[in-house]
Amino acid sequence: MKSQTRHALKEDALAKAAASSANWMSGHRSSLVRWIIILVAALLLAAGALTYWTLQSNAADAALNAALDTYTTPVQQPGQEPLPGMMNSAAERSKKANQEFAAVVAKYGWLPEGAKAKYFVGVTDAELGQTAQAEAEFKDLKDGSNHELANLAKMALANLYHSTKRDSDAISLLNEIVAKPSVTVTAYSAELAEADIYDGEGQTDKAKALWAKIKDADKDGSAGAIAAQKLGK
Repeated sequence: MKSQTRHALKEDALAKAAASSANWMSGHRSSLVRWIIILVAALLLAAGALTYWTLQSNAADAALNAALDTYTTPVQQPGQEPLPGMMNSAAERSKKANQEFAAVVAKYGWLPEGAKAKYFVGVTDAELGQTAQAEAEFKDLKDGSNHELANLAKMALANLYHSTKRDSDAISLLNEIVAKPSVTVTAYSAELAEADIYDGEGQTDKAKALWAKIKDADKDGSAGAIAAQKLGK
């Protein structure tokens, strides 16, 4: 009897809970439906954005690779038999690649591939003697959030400054790389470049001090071998 009573009480409690839930849903139906619609719309929007990002990223990557293919196209050498697809000169190749890299930046500048293309716009600008444009491209990248690309831009900008007799600016950038190196540009690479600047300026003591430092710090590495060779000369 007690078991039957407990069972009846449970059924009664469940019935009351169900009725209460039904009453709540009835009173809040419009709000509930609205929130469900918002949630579904948000999920669809997120899925659409992800799909769009993936498609655009793939297209940008393909465009960047095509421009890189142009940039690495073999150049016709004097006396060499012409082959299909070869460029007549390095200048022609740089000009064509520059246009293709610039097109990637214009269309996909908001993507990582666009930032990489921007770096190569600067590289090809420099090769074409357009130093002001190259400097502007590298400056835009050197303080960016992509540290690997930023260091590449700093190294390229340092080379540009050195070629235009702005060695103090070049050394300042190289020291920034030494303080925060990356996989793309190591501290040793920046120090070797700095030592070469000192050597070119006739400051051989500073150059030798840097080469000796690199040689001791990178005994078994390529940078150490280069430094040892420089010291041997």
